[in-house]
Amino acid sequence: MSQTPFKPKIGITTGDLNGVGIELILKSFTDHKILEYCTPVIFASNKAINFYKNISGETHLQYAGTKDLKVLNPKAINVFTCWDEEVPIKPGELTEAGGKYGIRSLMVATQCLKDGQIDGLLTNPIHKSNSQSNDFNYSGHTPFLKEKFAAKEVAMMLCCDDMKVSLLTEHVPVQEISKYVTVDAIVSKVRVINASLIKDFGIDRPKIAVLALNPHAGDNGLVGKEEEQIIFPAIEKLKAEGILAFGPYSADSFFARQHDKQFDCTLAMYHDQGLIPFKSFDKGMGVNYTAGLPIVRTSPDHGTAFDIAGKNMADNTSFLEALFLCIDVLNQRIGYTEAIKNKLQKSSGKIKLKKTKEDIEE
Repeated sequence: MSQTPFKPKIGITTGDLNGVGIELILKSFTDHKILEYCTPVIFASNKAINFYKNISGETHLQYAGTKDLKVLNPKAINVFTCWDEEVPIKPGELTEAGGKYGIRSLMVATQCLKDGQIDGLLTNPIHKSNSQSNDFNYSGHTPFLKEKFAAKEVAMMLCCDDMKVSLLTEHVPVQEISKYVTVDAIVSKVRVINASLIKDFGIDRPKIAVLALNPHAGDNGLVGKEEEQIIFPAIEKLKAEGILAFGPYSADSFFARQHDKQFDCTLAMYHDQGLIPFKSFDKGMGVNYTAGLPIVRTSPDHGTAFDIAGKNMADNTSFLEALFLCIDVLNQRIGYTEAIKNKLQKSSGKIKLKKTKEDIEE
């Protein structure tokens, strides 16, 4: 992009307070060069940050505490106070408080994003079993953000360098997967992926691979009918719309033979079908990106890591990749918007303004 990249305000959640989220934050922002590219806003409390500073050895890290997002320090790490009370932090333990305050961090950050007080969101991992409440009855971040921002459809997209894998179904029991594999579901998901690759990643004509559900892509119906009756018809419908969708491909050899390199994104039918090969190749650099939202949200591609929490062992590579992807997509969206605006301005003399009901219906 030719324009100077803007320096966004990136909201960052703690994740479960007993997980590795705050440790990742501290490790990442010890390098103050990052402040040249964004203004980080950590949604937490000073006490929580200081707790992990003291046990991590990152005691030299300086930050600016604030309760007003209008007075952020663009040359510092900002901690926006989400709570003042003492909270018991027990690294590595699954506790009610760890989940409750991780969700409070998410709730406050999301509302600030919705209000336009920050530009993008990076979420640290939460745990499903202690994050549920009357206020948060979701299987994870993705369905919560989908509802919060009234998105018709979203897609979990795992990104690492030139490898992108998306999921048709996410946290669904294996025995229930097939009932979610429908023509409408595949078409809807691929549309979102295609639009995101164009708008968020700057790919003009994305090529999208669609994996089969059954072994050997159903073997012409011998080991499953979904490929012939659902997946292939969905692909044909997408092609009729001008979307470059291909498949269905047998999942057992698709990644092993590096067929994914021929495509800009691969749609897997279920969670492990897509994430096992992705995590086998991502070398700890994977990022979870939510396509289809009006805002930009990224996350490290791992969980709370209770087994190493509080031991200063967490690898912050995925966190940093998520941070820079968030910055990149925000800048890419500006470039995309500017390109559309310029295109409309150049053709403004040829555009007929639709003013009547008949014109609109045409």
